[in-house]
Amino acid sequence: MEPKPEGELVVKTIAMPADTNRYGDMFGGWLVSQMDLGGAILAHKFGHQRMTTVAIDRMVFIRPVYVGDVVSCFATVAKRGNTSIGISIEVWVERIADQSILKVTEGLFTYVAIDDEGRPTPIQWKN
Repeated sequence: MEPKPEGELVVKTIAMPADTNRYGDMFGGWLVSQMDLGGAILAHKFGHQRMTTVAIDRMVFIRPVYVGDVVSCFATVAKRGNTSIGISIEVWVERIADQSILKVTEGLFTYVAIDDEGRPTPIQWKN
């Protein structure tokens, strides 16, 4: 049985040449940015308030991402706190060359709810 993505699809995009390194692979920073956007979407879904990224607790690059790959970020809530939420994010690609679907990276991002002055504030949990 083939592994499948876990979580909710939060970002789907195509890897484009403008974001590659000199070897034609996507920059890791571009991928982290996509993951952060996806994690923020899920964090906001549960908190419905201003959230900010405070940590990337774990990040593992498994395979490179190539130009033309369809990049999909899947997110799940890993932990809930009073003012913070941990979001586990997996990134999968569909390779344009052979239509294979592969997991390329995963990470754990932490977001904190903040008030208008930028101070942590309790999350008003919504499902």
